[in-house]
Amino acid sequence: MASNSDMPRYILRNCTIFADRVSKIGQASEITLPVPTVKVEEMRNAGMMMPIDVNMGYEKPESSFKLVGFDPQTIVLFGLAVGVEKEYMATGALAHEDGTIVNATAYIRGMLIKNDHGSWKPGEVGENDHAITLRYYRLEVDGRVLIEMTPFDVSIGGVSQTSAIRDALLA
Repeated sequence: MASNSDMPRYILRNCTIFADRVSKIGQASEITLPVPTVKVEEMRNAGMMMPIDVNMGYEKPESSFKLVGFDPQTIVLFGLAVGVEKEYMATGALAHEDGTIVNATAYIRGMLIKNDHGSWKPGEVGENDHAITLRYYRLEVDGRVLIEMTPFDVSIGGVSQTSAIRDALLA
């Protein structure tokens, strides 16, 4: 017989987004969280029989979301002046098959760089596609910080992945 620990866990049951601290509950048809990606360069030094990838830092993170409403509050977040950022918060309800429900929250700060109002068709729900370029990202599950990224530091599970480089620069 299977134990509770063998049952599926962390199944996303529902999600929503708060754009500029205004709830968009029920309006989001899709939320794409940032994808942390290591930037690598191929290198082959003398004496090496094959090239290897060398970690050069991280790719620029982006996020996006789609709304099913033509929402003026979100549309006016586009095209901010230099230095102005907005906050976005995506939340999800993660369910375990034993009945436990936990929260997942993504905190995103940056600039709205895409404001696509889609095609308008009578009798069909229209979607608006929005993209954000990030300056800050934090992902928490059940109150535990899993990922936190800024232009100067990346922490995974609370451990800085970049502190040794930063310390070497400041020595």
